[in-house]
Amino acid sequence: MKNIHTLLLLFILATTTVLAQPKEQVKVKWYTFEDAIELNKTNPKKIFIDVYTDWCSWCKVMDNKTFSNPEIAQYLNTHFYPVKFNAESTEPITFQGIKFENKQQGRRSTHELAVALLQGKLSYPSVAYMDEESRLLTAVPGYYPAAKMEPILKYFGGDHYKTTAWDEFSKSFIGVIKDEEE
Repeated sequence: MKNIHTLLLLFILATTTVLAQPKEQVKVKWYTFEDAIELNKTNPKKIFIDVYTDWCSWCKVMDNKTFSNPEIAQYLNTHFYPVKFNAESTEPITFQGIKFENKQQGRRSTHELAVALLQGKLSYPSVAYMDEESRLLTAVPGYYPAAKMEPILKYFGGDHYKTTAWDEFSKSFIGVIKDEEE
């Protein structure tokens, strides 16, 4: 009888220890814009571009809350080439035969690629979505917590934008991420 209690106690401790282990945290694998475009040539995926600035506090909140959510990270890594692009970066980028630069005019000068991706509507954070052929689909401005980002990701990542209007899709969308305190 004593052996059974000992075995039972060891089983409970082992189970508790295994269950108490933190799940491996899934992180977004971020690419540069150039790397995503190059990878897209041989293994086509959509491209998700987080357009941010260093001074943008909501950009930092989105990094810490939205992009750290394991469901968001997993979906981004699977369906997109996720890109972080600093709208004030100074490195020139050539895309589709056009050289985009930051002319560094003014205190907070903007890179021409950010202007093109955001269609001149500079707001941070913003996300630009591109299709598998590296064509701009749209730009979505503003901070989104994980539960509100999920339907947007799945709308584009699941090709629903090709057949369904956003209003219709968003009304019927049932996500796996629960709302959290914002």
